[in-house]
Amino acid sequence: MPGVSNRTLLRPLALTSLIANIALVVTGAAVRLTKSGLGCPTWPRCTDESYTTTPEMGINGVIEFGNRVLGIVLGLIALAALVAALLEKPRRRSLIILALAAGLGIPGQGVIGGITVLTDLNPWVVGLHFLLSMTLIALTYALWKRTREGDRPRRTLVPTPLPTLARLTALISAAVIVVGVIVTGSGPHAGDAGARRNGLDPELVSQAHADLVFLLIGLSVALWYALRAVKAPRAAIRAAGILVVVELAQGLIGFIQYFTHLPVILVAAHMLGACLVWVATLNVLWSLRERPFHEARPAPAPVALEPTEPATPTPVA
Repeated sequence: MPGVSNRTLLRPLALTSLIANIALVVTGAAVRLTKSGLGCPTWPRCTDESYTTTPEMGINGVIEFGNRVLGIVLGLIALAALVAALLEKPRRRSLIILALAAGLGIPGQGVIGGITVLTDLNPWVVGLHFLLSMTLIALTYALWKRTREGDRPRRTLVPTPLPTLARLTALISAAVIVVGVIVTGSGPHAGDAGARRNGLDPELVSQAHADLVFLLIGLSVALWYALRAVKAPRAAIRAAGILVVVELAQGLIGFIQYFTHLPVILVAAHMLGACLVWVATLNVLWSLRERPFHEARPAPAPVALEPTEPATPTPVA
């Protein structure tokens, strides 16, 4: 079918970019949790004399430099995806815009990462670094999904109130992530022993975060039941069910890490879980609509045949 992007390299490149952005969050967590945030104490160089780590910098320098290298790899993947979008036949502006936006976010990440180092791991800048990753995950997910869609007007597959409920759920999901960033900035894992925290009460912001999580799970369960009630497409019901399961798993990790005083391995798992919750949220939104490549043509009406009179039998002499 003309215009189907998965016949080119764009679809696998978009998926690779999505996975790489999630991996960048995980490696960023490793940088922070191993106190390697200042493993390379300056930027854009790793030291005043070298762009790469040196043996004297030890394992912390290797971890921080490895995270920077992954950012470069991510930029190359994004560039390849943009080139693939430009080579699409026919060329589709929506794919080019998404690929370009995702590509521009990578140097943006580098600059914010540099500011993070130059401000000695200011917790608000570190939080902005994470939120930009969430934005890039959304962009690359959208690019991946759009390669299977056309550019016709969007068509909703469920009754009108349900997309509104899904958008509200997505809004609360985003709020959970933002407040989670604030919780992280008030906690003990600063990325370096000398880095300051945001000064907020960890218990207070953790409670606000937990309240939002309960609200998110409640909305997600309600959405799942509503989709089943209206006999929505199976893909939409499945997407909502996956979201609930991922949220419950993430909530369990969050509670365990809180009551066990934030062990490193659980904090890393929680950051990966945040990415998975966000992707599952986006999956629900996309499952409720479609964009066909071509307008659906109504089936031709059956032609009514006029009844014919039976032939008069010829009399036999």
